[in-house]
Amino acid sequence: MERRTLGFWMCTALVVGNMIGSGVFLLPASLAPYGGISIVGWVITAVGAMLLALVFARLSRLVPKAGGPYAYTRYGFGDFAAFLVAWGYWISIWAGNAAISIAFTGYLGVFLPSITRSAILSAGTALTAVWFLTWVNSRGVRNAGIVQVVATALKLVPLAAVGILGLLYLRVENFMPFNQSGGSGFSAITATATLTLWAFLGLESATIPSGEVKDPGRTIPRATIVGTLLTAIIYILGTVAVMGVIPPEILATSTAPFADAASLMWGGWAAYAVAAGAAISCFGALNGWILLQGQLPLAVEADGLFPRLFGRLGSRGTPTAGLIVSSLLITILVGMNFTRSLVELYTFIILLATLTTLIPYIFSTAAELLIFFRERERFEGRRMWGAATIAILALAYSLWAITGIGKEALIWGALLLLGGVPVYLFLGRSRRSIDSEQTG
Repeated sequence: MERRTLGFWMCTALVVGNMIGSGVFLLPASLAPYGGISIVGWVITAVGAMLLALVFARLSRLVPKAGGPYAYTRYGFGDFAAFLVAWGYWISIWAGNAAISIAFTGYLGVFLPSITRSAILSAGTALTAVWFLTWVNSRGVRNAGIVQVVATALKLVPLAAVGILGLLYLRVENFMPFNQSGGSGFSAITATATLTLWAFLGLESATIPSGEVKDPGRTIPRATIVGTLLTAIIYILGTVAVMGVIPPEILATSTAPFADAASLMWGGWAAYAVAAGAAISCFGALNGWILLQGQLPLAVEADGLFPRLFGRLGSRGTPTAGLIVSSLLITILVGMNFTRSLVELYTFIILLATLTTLIPYIFSTAAELLIFFRERERFEGRRMWGAATIAILALAYSLWAITGIGKEALIWGALLLLGGVPVYLFLGRSRRSIDSEQTG
């Protein structure tokens, strides 16, 4: 069996690659109606993400088990809360993968316009990427890790180029008025912070396949913190550069803000280069999240909280069955919605995925605080006030972020979470039957 194959750079690439997906290339346009105040939202979200990264870094040491937020919630609150976290998080992974595959197809359409002109071709291209990367991940975690390192390196080039060199082309008037939303500064910051949070989802990625990580006690915390910090710097620099180069009224209608900024600065060839980087970015993010759509159910099934199917390993020690089931659900989701507006579908999935990821964040930070309180003797002689304060701030930030999700996503998120309750009850009944047979 293939074990302990992910080192520091592969884990860091998993964190950065899963965060830098399709969202960052579109967010400057979404933020344009708010004006320069959206940079404040970015900074607050970056601080919140770093707080969460510090929480997950410490939890990876306190609870050194595979499964990330699920494992921490189970340790702190028991099976039912852990199941709900795992169920919602799993939904957010495969639903988000559907959105990323669609975005990948859209960027690819810059070079092959015929793909985006046909709904069938668009859906077919998206699903081809999904199933190709499902096959890559089924061949072994190391293969997926190599793909992630290469894709992450390639995607950082256009983002860094626009973010750093674009600062030379800034026009201060593009940031005026500072708050263009028409509302209060607080409401504008709350809205932009919620929008930008989508771009940070995945900061916990290195904690999930911990059973495959070399020296997880050191590697996971370092990769989580370094990956989150690197991503935050790239995001803020890139957004400042794009907003400073493109006038706000034009930026608000742009479907490819980074490519348009590159075109204004360096000409049409640069737009194609950035579009290629966006396509690679989506491809790399899709690869990383497909890795997790198999690893998370595998960790949960090991505790008897997911159907046994998800625990079946292929000949290379990978959770092939879980990968296939998740990709089948992606196929159904894309197939049922490929005639709808891609932007409408993408926006809804972003909000839903943000909600179903914030819930595990809330449970994880609360679990850390509970561990500090419940196992006080474990930390005797250590100064834990700093760690506890970070956890409290991370919890407060996560609760605040939910207020910007919106009613529709909240309702759908609640329904999907409740849909897992019958599964939990059935699994509980099956476990009791097995236990009674063994004791009888």
